Amino acid sequence: MNFTFIKKLTAATALFILALAPAFAQEVKVIKYNDLQKIRNAPHDTLYVVNFWATWCKPCIKEMPYFEALTEQYKNKPVRVILVSMDHAEDLNTRVKPFVKKRSLKSDVMLLDEVDANTWIDKLEPKWSGAIPATIVFNNKRKQYEFVEKELSQEELQKLITKYKP
Repeated sequence: MNFTFIKKLTAATALFILALAPAFAQEVKVIKYNDLQKIRNAPHDTLYVVNFWATWCKPCIKEMPYFEALTEQYKNKPVRVILVSMDHAEDLNTRVKPFVKKRSLKSDVMLLDEVDANTWIDKLEPKWSGAIPATIVFNNKRKQYEFVEKELSQEELQKLITKYKP
């Protein structure tokens, strides 16, 4: 075989494989409460939409496309959607990453690695019973904050963002 032909065939094969691969591999950051607290206290003029969910939570999965729509809708605006998984850390590779990949999530995804929720939930939001889904919306520079402990409809989420968006 001609060496040039093999080289072209190899390059074409590589391009074909890259074309089939997802546009990017979504990273799932494993964080601790202190990391979450740093986000919560960020002094930036950004509207943070932090949703607490899990792969086993049907209402969480039902509302997830609404958060993904926000990520797309506000991708060039000071609005940041963060999806915080409440799955167990040992489920990162077997449940969380496959879930994120299957749904091609574009929002920032983090897994909160804290065994005892009783040690941090009251510090983050005293009104939170610990049930999910739960969402915190805040902009610290503008002193805006709202907490919602329930499944949100697309309309409810849009109203919440419209109320606070910069």
